[in-house]
Amino acid sequence: MHWPAVCENREGGAGSRGRGGGRGGMPPPFKIAVLGAQGVGKTAVVRRFLHDDYSETGTPGHTRQVHLSAAVLNGHVHDLQITDYPAIPSFPGSSLQEWADSCCRGIRSAHVYILVYDICCFDSFEYVKTMRQQILETRLLGTAETPILIVGNKRDLQRGRVIPRHNVSDLVRKSWKCGYVECSAKFNWHILLLFSEAVRSVGCARCKHIHATIRFQRALRRERCSLM
Repeated sequence: MHWPAVCENREGGAGSRGRGGGRGGMPPPFKIAVLGAQGVGKTAVVRRFLHDDYSETGTPGHTRQVHLSAAVLNGHVHDLQITDYPAIPSFPGSSLQEWADSCCRGIRSAHVYILVYDICCFDSFEYVKTMRQQILETRLLGTAETPILIVGNKRDLQRGRVIPRHNVSDLVRKSWKCGYVECSAKFNWHILLLFSEAVRSVGCARCKHIHATIRFQRALRRERCSLM
């Protein structure tokens, strides 16, 4: 399924604030945390979504990157704060641990988690499996329903898949009760879909809309691109 959309991006530091920070009656921002093992292509996924750009050269990161974008959900504008985290060894079990490590700051207050793995790397799926369990065990009281979306990247390397798709899908959807999307950052396949699913998972919980209409927008007109 495809969503007509206009994508928009504004980048900022860790202290950046979105338009929706409670000013002027604007809805609060959606905080999206993107996690995954090193080399799975999560930064490529984020960059493809924000800039419609892809590079074969990996960009191993050791710090978190905060990106600001926006979405129109059922006629309401929401800021998106998308944080691309490095491959952290474990999910912080407390606020003290979270703020002691600069790479983890803000991770416990995310509204939705996108856990990315490489469909050709079994270890990267094990990382996602462990991270999901740690999120469920350590999140703040009362936030157990925070959506988690499992994403299998590098679908363009389908022949190198290590776990059959239906096995992963059944485990994630039926046992874990999480959303599941496969994508290819290289060929821009299902990138818009996965972020639509992420925003929908948060927006539906807040607004109680089952069928949400979503449009993404960029702030810089010169970077505007229509995706059909």
